[in-house]
Amino acid sequence: MPHTRSMMTRRQLLADAAKAGAVLAAPLVIPGRVLGADGAVSPSERITLAGIGIGGRGGYVLGCMMDEPVFQFVAISDPQKTRREDVKARTEKKYGPGVAMFRDFREMLPRQDIDAVLIATGDRWHTMASICAAKAGKDVYCEKPSTMTIAESQALADTYRRYGRIYQAGTQRRSISNFQFAADLCHSGKLGKLTAVHANTLHPAVSHDWLPAEPEPPKDQCDWDLWLGPCPWRPYHRQYVAGGWRGFFDFHGGGILEWGAHTVDLCNWAGTNDQKMPIRYEPTPSGCIATYDNGLKLIMRDQGWMGLGTCSARYEGEDGWVETGDSGRPEFSSGQLRAEQKQFTEAGTSAVSHVKNFIESVKTRKLAHSNAAVVARSHIICHAAYIAWQLGRPLTFDPVKVEFVGDADANRMRSRALRDPWRI
Repeated sequence: MPHTRSMMTRRQLLADAAKAGAVLAAPLVIPGRVLGADGAVSPSERITLAGIGIGGRGGYVLGCMMDEPVFQFVAISDPQKTRREDVKARTEKKYGPGVAMFRDFREMLPRQDIDAVLIATGDRWHTMASICAAKAGKDVYCEKPSTMTIAESQALADTYRRYGRIYQAGTQRRSISNFQFAADLCHSGKLGKLTAVHANTLHPAVSHDWLPAEPEPPKDQCDWDLWLGPCPWRPYHRQYVAGGWRGFFDFHGGGILEWGAHTVDLCNWAGTNDQKMPIRYEPTPSGCIATYDNGLKLIMRDQGWMGLGTCSARYEGEDGWVETGDSGRPEFSSGQLRAEQKQFTEAGTSAVSHVKNFIESVKTRKLAHSNAAVVARSHIICHAAYIAWQLGRPLTFDPVKVEFVGDADANRMRSRALRDPWRI
């Protein structure tokens, strides 16, 4: 399989060393585990994996990766000691002793024995860690949302294009059959000309109030400065590091981004095949209506769905509509479309197929389903909608220049200040 020169050299050395050891021990017999027989994976084919900030959803994705024989987990980085120790203990039960621990991921990324990195930190770190990993020559599977701002979205796409690394965002619904089926109905023309696509999002509001200061723990227990990373300095509070950071502006991108990272992404895929971004954004009390240059409307709303599960998406055309969500069940406007009905078993929250797609991309060097270019585009849509909602007025957007037309306030909100020494 194709690899970069550095990956090929290291893996070939591992394979050669393993085979040489087997020959010395028994000249006429090479064990199947070395050659990859009987379901084992030979060293030259293995993807060595490290983790940054794994807990909660990241722990679930790690489990999906550990179920794939191709992966070998070798290192974990986390500013919280208990979390790095938990991941080390869990992975060593499967892979044996030797999983390395790091407080600071910058000390881990230069290791030459790491092919790929699973990033599952809080939102504030996703872009920065992904860019650092790419520059270190690693492929990345990163939980969503991929970015916190329009500027970060541009930087993410530019970095992965420049360095040629594989990127898979944790927008796993792109790899799940019922969502693929609904998008295919759009692309095949069976709905007729599309008039509107609807994305299930959450209310955009986040808090600008902060929890009271508490004494910081010892740095080895929880490195608060590193946990904050590029965010503005805030006093420590245990709730933040225990997972309660959502809903606070510096740490979270708001409700449109929270679910829109999935559903706006699905709508842009189904509606434009990832080729466009809207040019007009009109805020609503709980979301936004965005309009493309061909008149297609992207409606972001948090209610009025058909009970088909969380993260629903609805696609409406002149000849009918389809709606589907995490239940795996689609609903249709007519019996003629219902004849297209298929049975789907993988829930929308499952990462199994998405992880398999990541493996395929790492091996073949083909773009993953949720590559940096497509998620940057759909994230920019989410950010633009949130900016319009915050300002409380319609905005016109230039997708080529990636800027708002004639609105200095909106353009200033395309980025957020990063705390020294962090830069993208």
